[in-house]
Amino acid sequence: MNSRYEIRVRGILDRRWTAWFGDLQVTSDGEETAISGPVADQAALHGLLVKVRDLGLFLISVRHLDAD
Repeated sequence: MNSRYEIRVRGILDRRWTAWFGDLQVTSDGEETAISGPVADQAALHGLLVKVRDLGLFLISVRHLDAD
């Protein structure tokens, strides 16, 4: 069963990199970028965090979102 997560990073993620995050929604408020959506399991979540690291992004938070 998929769980929903939100990963927040500092700065604006260039559009060319958003494809790295597949079907997840990538939004920005001008200072931070939020990457959110369903994640299959903990291994997939860790894979997303590896992508954040590989892009050299500053990780602000990882939050599990309620199913509602």
